Parts: sequence; C-alpha cells; structure tokens
Amino acid sequence: ANPDRHTDVGDENKKPPSLAVPNSLSIKVADDNMPALLEGARNTVLLTIVSVFFGALLGLFLALGRLSRNKALDRLCWFYIWLFRGTPLLMQLFFIYYALPKIHPALTLPGQWVPALLALSLNSAAYLAEIIRAAIQSIDKGQLEAAKALGMSYGQAMSRVIIPQSYRRLIPPVGNELIALLKDSSLVAMIGMTELMKVTNQISTAQSVATVYMPAAVLYLGLTTFFTFIFEKLEKKYSVYE
Repeated sequence: ANPDRHTDVGDENKKPPSLAVPNSLSIKVADDNMPALLEGARNTVLLTIVSVFFGALLGLFLALGRLSRNKALDRLCWFYIWLFRGTPLLMQLFFIYYALPKIHPALTLPGQWVPALLALSLNSAAYLAEIIRAAIQSIDKGQLEAAKALGMSYGQAMSRVIIPQSYRRLIPPVGNELIALLKDSSLVAMIGMTELMKVTNQISTAQSVATVYMPAAVLYLGLTTFFTFIFEKLEKKYSVYE
C-alpha cells in the first residue's frame, strides 16, 4: 500500500508532524514544551541582566577614562571601545571560549556560563561606555565648575553632581542596549549554553518540529515588551519638567 495515500484506519497516528494543521501543532508544541522554554527564557533574562550590570560598571570606568586628561588612559579606553565595537560578538565569544584555552590552559574558563557572561559583559561595556560618556558630556560644564567652586574635587563633583544628573538621559539608550543584548544572548547557544535559543533548537531537533520557534519568538517578544515598558516607566519617573 502507498504510505502517502489517505486512509481512514490509523491515519492520524501515521501522519508525520509536518502534515498536521499548523495552528493546532503550534499550540500542542507550546503546551508540551513550555516548562523547558520558560526555563531557557529565565536563563536568558538572568544572563542579560547580569551582563548589563557588569557592563555598566566597566562602561562607567571606560567613560571616565575617555574623559580623563590623562592621554594614555584616554587612548587605552578608546582602544578597548574600538576593539569590542569593531568586532562581532560571536567572534569575541568564540575567542574567549575556544581560543583562550589554546593560548594557555590556565586561561580556560569553567562551563559555559562564565565565558558567555564574560563575552556579553565585555561587549556591552564598550557600548555603554559611549552612552555614559555622551550623557555626562550633555550636562552643562557650568555644573562642574560650580561644584569645584564649592570646594569639591573632580571625583566628588562627578559622583555627586554630574553623574546623578545624567541618570534620566541614560535610561532610554541603556534600555535599548539591554534589549539588544537580550536578543544577542541567543548567540551563546553556539557554545552549548542552555538558554532560550538552545532549548528551542534542542526541542526542534529531538521532536522534528520547526513550529517550536513560534512560541520561542513569542517569549522573546514578551521579554522585550516587558523591558521596554519598565524603561518607559523609569524614564517618566525621572523626567522633570519645570
């Protein structure tokens, strides 16, 4: 008998997944695999938030270095930003995960979390440094001069006067960077880290269903929408109009 011919007996059991009704299959795949997808999404969010946190810390030092009168420090920070903004994130990830152990065994990083976190943090720092530098430079120079006139040192003026005033201006671009990093974090699946994209690929391969990418895409959209909402609220909170 021709296996492709439609028959009434056992037809539903013999149909390959690709012949099922797409909408019904998508719902079933989502229901069956949602716990695994949510676990992957949790890892994605955790990786993104921690990477942005460490990236912001390093980015602040890089931004202050770029604003420093020390030419050597300025050039060093410029080189870092130029390097990490000018090369693909995937290449940086592969270098940290694959190349560093080849250079010297002592440079081998444990597991997948640490290399992924390091790569995303270092890359994010380069972009956040320029965001922070631009926000600081947007504050009127008279503010710094007034702080110095009151007897503050440069460090005190920056930490107590200039940087706090730049918070509101930092919110929109930092929000954009976080959302961009949330999507770029899917690249860590290339080194085997279990996050949303890795889980989706595993399910697609194991169950031979491509429709699992639909609920995964919905999760990504939900996460980006959530963070967009949070940053919009923060922007409104810190926006003050006289």
